This record gives sequence, C-alpha cells and structure tokens, in this order.
Amino acid sequence: MPEAEWTRATVGGQGGEAADGSADGSADGDWVRYWRDPDRPMEAMRAHFTGHVFHRHSHDAYSFAVTETGAQRFRCRGGDHTSAEGMVMAFNPDDPHDGESAVADGFTYRIVHLGPGLVRSVLTDAAGRDAPMPLFPHPVRVDPVLRNALLRLHAALVGGAAAGALARDEWLTETVLAMVRRGARTPVRPAAARAGSASVRRARELLEADWAVEIPADRLAEAAGCSRFALYRAFRAEVGMPPSDFQRQLRLRAARRMIAAGGTPAEAAAVCGFADQSHMHRWFVRSYGITPGAYARA
Repeated sequence: MPEAEWTRATVGGQGGEAADGSADGSADGDWVRYWRDPDRPMEAMRAHFTGHVFHRHSHDAYSFAVTETGAQRFRCRGGDHTSAEGMVMAFNPDDPHDGESAVADGFTYRIVHLGPGLVRSVLTDAAGRDAPMPLFPHPVRVDPVLRNALLRLHAALVGGAAAGALARDEWLTETVLAMVRRGARTPVRPAAARAGSASVRRARELLEADWAVEIPADRLAEAAGCSRFALYRAFRAEVGMPPSDFQRQLRLRAARRMIAAGGTPAEAAAVCGFADQSHMHRWFVRSYGITPGAYARA
C-alpha cells in the first residue's frame, strides 16, 4: 500500500465547496484530517469540532473512537451519552447517533471505521471458522487498555510507510480482539432482523431497492401495509430515524463508495439522487464532518 497521506480540511457548517472540491473557511476553527485505505474498508479521522453539529446518521462499519480533549455529547440507542477526555466510544454498524460539543472549547477526537467483513476476517480462526459478529452494548466506556490500543492502531493507520503494512495488520488484530474481549456481549443480528415488524421490513426493502429516486409517502405506506403515520412511528422506533433520513443515508453511503472509487463529488451527486452538488455537500458535512472534496482527496 502506498504511504498514507492525511487530507486536511477546514469544515464550515453551512459552507460551500469550490469546483475543485476544496472546502471553504469556517469562523469557528473546526478542522478534520482524514485517511482511507485504498484496498480495504478501513478509514481513520482526527478532528476538532466546536460549532459543528452532526445530524443523526449511522455507518455501515464498526466505529471506534477516543476523545482526546474536551467532551462531546450524543444520543445513541435511546440514551444520552457524553464522552470526555480519555473515554472510548464504540458504535455498531447501523447504530444511529448524532453529536456535538459539550463544552465551549469544543472537542478533539480520533476515530477508526472498520468494515464488518474486515472485522470478520480478523475474528476467523486458523481453521477458517467464523466467530459470531460482536455487538458492543455500551456506546461510551472508560477503559485505558482499549484507549491505548485504539490510539496505537490510529497511529499505525496514518503513519504510512513509516508504520509498515505488517504493523498495521498487527494493531488492527490487537484492537479488534481487545474490543471483543473487553466490550462485546452478544452477537449482532442482521439489520433487517433488528427491524422487528413486517411493515418496517417491507418499507426498508423498498427504500433499499429504490434509494436513488423519490418515493411518495403513499407508495411507501402501501408497500408497508399500514398508514403513513403508523409507518413513521414504527420506522423511527425500530430503525432509529425516519424513512426520509434512512433513504438519505443510503444515498450518502453510495456517494462515499463512488467517491472512494474515483468518482467526483459532482458525479456522485448526480448519480446518487441529490438535487445538486451543493445539496449533497451540505448533508455530507452534517453527517460525516468532512466535505466530499476532502474525502475524495483522502
């Protein structure tokens, strides 16, 4: 793998993006440094946020983070949580959460995103037997062992050639095993199985099949087999966000994949169902804390 490089961007909550993909300035001094593995579903970010507010979103990956300074508050799995300096955060795939600073000076944190397939490969034993996929029941915990493992993994990921591919894989393995041993409790069921009712399941299937087009509320309710209002209540209770947010998230994930594969933000916006590039830019920043252009350069 080529030497890793950080991409750095100043993030503006309502800022625009130039034709070359560069981010505009921000009065509050928020910044992001981002890194992507070109070959595997593995990403790392270090960021400082003061005024930025994350819209409720989720990732199709396990996300493990360490708060370095300050504190951030967020809502996840029906509860309010605060991660202060030195604390560890763990989000399962498809865990809806938001976030903002809990202190006036903001917070700085490091986070790594690991695809479920990558985690599965780490947990597969020498005989090729798969281990149950882990579930991390507590979004925040105090655990110096986990914190140090995550910081070492983060440093190895962004260290490029100086860290070495072998060291990166070793710290990846050590970190995943540490998370499982110290944090996991029960296997993760597939996302479709977690959405318990048949109506929500049918609505999800339609949204996942036609995520790039507008789906009228009547069509979604007809597919679900209930009223639009009953569907809204059930969907939000079971999935953690309303159907419109869920569909937008599918579009954002598709845009991330397209940009990571070499597509431009403008192309991704056109293909992935957004009104225009500015529309995608606003939601990309609100959900991920980084502009599409900066993500493309990572």
